[in-house]
Amino acid sequence: MNTDELIHLLAADAHPVPAHGVERRFVLAVALGLAGAAALMLSVFGLRHDWAVVVALPMFWGKFALGGSLAALGLSALLRLARPGMPWQRAALWLALPPAAMWLLAGLALASVLPAERLPLLLGSTWRSCPFNITLLSLPSLAALLWALRGAAPTRLAWSGAGAGLLAGALGVLVYALHCPEMAAPFVALWYLAGMALPTALGALLGPRLLRW
Repeated sequence: MNTDELIHLLAADAHPVPAHGVERRFVLAVALGLAGAAALMLSVFGLRHDWAVVVALPMFWGKFALGGSLAALGLSALLRLARPGMPWQRAALWLALPPAAMWLLAGLALASVLPAERLPLLLGSTWRSCPFNITLLSLPSLAALLWALRGAAPTRLAWSGAGAGLLAGALGVLVYALHCPEMAAPFVALWYLAGMALPTALGALLGPRLLRW
């Protein structure tokens, strides 16, 4: 068999790639991850019961703003990482803005209280469990996003895995905020971001092992 015959044979079953197929795959992964995280949160933690009070508190919505903005920016960066040769560094730089805004709020909150009151604002009552709870709720999304990446063509495997972990952590924050009793900006700035850092690190470790093609 010569080269022309081989090329003709390989191209015989070629089909057009569906338009926006990668995007649809990631949207499905995000939906599955959120559904899995919600089911896990309801079965393990449960919803808070003081909705009439918390919906009037700015930090209740601030937690959703943090998770939602990082999820949107993380998805944008991950879609670029999923395609070979696409620049992604500039998209990743935007990810620094939501944490910076939360750290600014945390700094203002800490500066407005007496020194003896600062540590309770940072630790709250759930600092020992909060990062691990967010990580737990991120696992369904991480699995779904790694599946989505395997159907794409990432070449920067560790970065792609880290991007999947960060997006999964942000989705975990969105769900965990429906349960979490903490309302102090310093707590959110420290422990919510720690909760997103853990699945990011896990994704970076899993990426080279699971995304190789």
